[in-house]
Amino acid sequence: MDCTNKLRIVFGDATFGVHGEEFHYIFSYGSGGLESLVVKGKEWLYRSPRPTFWRALTDNDRGCRFHLRSGMWHSSDMFQNCTGIRLWVDGQEYEKPWAPNNNQWMDKSFAEKICISYTYETITVPATTVEVTYTVTVEGTIHVNVHYHGKEGLPELPVFGMRFILPTKATGFTYEGLSGETYPDRMAGGVPGVYKVDGMPVTPYMVPQDCGVHMATKWVEITRNYVKSNADHSNEEFSLRFTMDKEPFAFACLPYTAQELENATHHEELPLPRRCVLSILGAVRGVGGINSWGADVEAPYRISGEKDICYSFKIEI
Repeated sequence: MDCTNKLRIVFGDATFGVHGEEFHYIFSYGSGGLESLVVKGKEWLYRSPRPTFWRALTDNDRGCRFHLRSGMWHSSDMFQNCTGIRLWVDGQEYEKPWAPNNNQWMDKSFAEKICISYTYETITVPATTVEVTYTVTVEGTIHVNVHYHGKEGLPELPVFGMRFILPTKATGFTYEGLSGETYPDRMAGGVPGVYKVDGMPVTPYMVPQDCGVHMATKWVEITRNYVKSNADHSNEEFSLRFTMDKEPFAFACLPYTAQELENATHHEELPLPRRCVLSILGAVRGVGGINSWGADVEAPYRISGEKDICYSFKIEI
């Protein structure tokens, strides 16, 4: 950190920059989210993180026709409208500083903490909103608070959380939580501990479907060894850690989005892995399968679309 021991902030024409000695973050007004997350010279974002509402269907989801009841969440997972942005610097709220008014700050602005909040509206019927708030402190930690607003009349959700698409594949990940693949109604066999996973394994079900979820996670550290810049040939591994805030979270680290898994009826139809899709989840629907595939998930393991969901986590450099 420089001699000010504060964040250096930049009021851009269409973005808000937050900088420290080893990190550079850019929050976009246009794309509606965190647009760039550079740590020690390495970019960690391919697209702005967005709320996620969908997971690839499991055999049991198809069997109990869950997708016919809740299919509108698939569209909302793909298409969202950012309807509001609010910005606070050291507790003082600012209007979005459009040019040329932003020139008054130039390159001399510093802060101890910034907070920027994005409101997303779903295309469900009825529509509802999700608020995602990023708080950045002087050491570069990003505190992420996510709030889904329940709305009467909305169907059950498959999942709820945030999806991060990283620019290149992960070489693996390490996490503290339960062993193996776990879901809310499939946790009894999970043993608490710290586990290292090589690559981003996709469970070889006959038909590609949702997989790789890890419940009750305290932290997960994603490791990569190359970036998209042709000027960087180091091939040295570098990592980024996502840590629980108040409560453990669930996560999945896969080479595919839910839609890519959904589109493939056989594993050879999946595209070549190019990126890492990291989902940090605050709520996960169970997988069911109580009396053979086709039975609905038991009530305690469903996610109501009519109730609020709040959770938080930290991104630590």
